[in-house]
Amino acid sequence: MIENMKNLLSKSLSKKKLAIFSASLIVFAAAFGFVLYETSKKTVALTLDGQEKVIKTHATTIQDIFDDLNISLRSEDYVFPSVNTQVKDNLEIVYEPARQVQVVTDNEKKTIWTAAKTVEEVLKEQNIALNEHDKIQPKPEEKVKSNMEIQIEKAFSLTLNNGGKEKQVWSTSTTVADFLSQQGIKINELDRVEPKLEETVKADDTIKVIRVEKVTDVVEEPINFAVVTKKDKNLAKGTEKVVNAGKAGLLTKQFEVVLENGKEISRKLISEKKVKEKQDKVVAVGTKVAAATQVVSRGTSSKEGGKEIYVSSTAYTAHCSGCSGKTATGLDLRANPGAKVIAVDPSVIPLGTKVYVEGYGYAVAADTGGAIRGNKIDVFFATKAEAYKWGRRTVKIKILN
Repeated sequence: MIENMKNLLSKSLSKKKLAIFSASLIVFAAAFGFVLYETSKKTVALTLDGQEKVIKTHATTIQDIFDDLNISLRSEDYVFPSVNTQVKDNLEIVYEPARQVQVVTDNEKKTIWTAAKTVEEVLKEQNIALNEHDKIQPKPEEKVKSNMEIQIEKAFSLTLNNGGKEKQVWSTSTTVADFLSQQGIKINELDRVEPKLEETVKADDTIKVIRVEKVTDVVEEPINFAVVTKKDKNLAKGTEKVVNAGKAGLLTKQFEVVLENGKEISRKLISEKKVKEKQDKVVAVGTKVAAATQVVSRGTSSKEGGKEIYVSSTAYTAHCSGCSGKTATGLDLRANPGAKVIAVDPSVIPLGTKVYVEGYGYAVAADTGGAIRGNKIDVFFATKAEAYKWGRRTVKIKILN
């Protein structure tokens, strides 16, 4: 009986030892397997968006690593080496995720994804070339951020005419007012701008700034004196005597003058003032008839052989339009402003005839004129004022020879 119990106990102990051994073997195998699994991992240095991180992995390719990290890659992301590269121990991987950026060029918006680090790199990536006159915001050296908006204003060439001075300039302005402000041009109250300030500026436009000024101009003008004749019974008929030589007066006129780019375009009389009064020239004309002289009737000859006729008369000067200053007989009237000459129709009064003209005095028929036909004469005066004073009148002339 006792012997049977000993055998049973011995068998029970043997089973326990076997179980403990089996369990120890399983633990050892698991621990060994774990150690073997961990020690077989490869060490990888991963730089994620500028942050460095060291990981151990059994991944076969770089794409597997990102899959294990639950990172979805975009085609615009920057990964180096490429995602198909086989993973090796101590491999260095750089990953820069793409950011969404708005690029606005001349009000045209474009949304892009980019892994570029700076605004300048974005421009190169998008093949956007800038010249020195273009505007960009933010600056090219600025770092790219998610949802950043890059504003680009492309400059264009146009012509600026400022006060008559023209030059070629570059602009990114949208209106004439913006353009002038950009150019540092001040518009004065009277100035005019073409096109208008609110108009849109386009390439190859011409912007004109017309400089307008209002100035005051004071002008002095002479007041021409008149020639007044007075009958003098003490003077022999046919003779004249200057009683008062006459003096011109003086008138000042004030004008408002409008200038555009320095050139006068309008003139308006504001006021006038008489500074000096004129003094008319007074000439005494003799009316005394000699005892032997008889008055002859109109159209008949006198005892001295003179013939009196009535003619229509006008006046002219040596400086009239189309005048040469020389008479038909060769007398230079410009050199002889005091000459007493009348222009006649030679068929009525022959050239060289000496005459006496009522209100004018003794004269010589020494000139002709295209409009002088029949009983008509043209009386010569040295100045336009005297000619205007004479005007048109009917006078009696006496042919002396």
